[in-house]
Amino acid sequence: MELAYGVERFTVAQKITMMVNRYEIRAVNDDGTPGELLAFAQQKRAAFREQVTFYRDESRGTALFSFKARQRLDVGATYDVMDATGQPIGSFRKDFRASILRSTWHLEAAGIQARGSERSAGVAVARRIWEMLPVLEAIPSPFLFHFDFTDQAGQTVMTSERGRSLRDRYVVTVPGARLDGRVAAAMAVALDALQSR
Repeated sequence: MELAYGVERFTVAQKITMMVNRYEIRAVNDDGTPGELLAFAQQKRAAFREQVTFYRDESRGTALFSFKARQRLDVGATYDVMDATGQPIGSFRKDFRASILRSTWHLEAAGIQARGSERSAGVAVARRIWEMLPVLEAIPSPFLFHFDFTDQAGQTVMTSERGRSLRDRYVVTVPGARLDGRVAAAMAVALDALQSR
């Protein structure tokens, strides 16, 4: 199974280590449990220009795709998603103004222009209050936040739903596989890795 071809549902699970954030992207079995490994992503912390590379597995021998910020240290940066040869296959950017109250992203790929935002305005506000309290910043957020991306016709292109877990874990759905799974996986990882920026 390849993310580039017809994957409608997969999971993203964060693995926390000292110097890097790592993510496993897995297919979803018929019973809803995580299945086959589709990609393994790694993000260096505190890099001047955000870049995340997705590999075939944890050995990091074969790069599959990546995303990288066009600008350095810019809260409104555009991120390009590139295939294994470095060819652009999509892009996304955070809408900084709209994200003050409710995180909002713009996503583009072949034949797709979509806008995604947090599903619940109430959870968005509660999450911001939680993150502003210095006593609570070291404690993982208890809020289950979900994102819905829709195209200009109002059709759902992608959803990312955070599950109950000690580490960040998401179920990503791409109805009809209209969106390239590599772009969807890049966006899903960005929703976790870049959300507080």
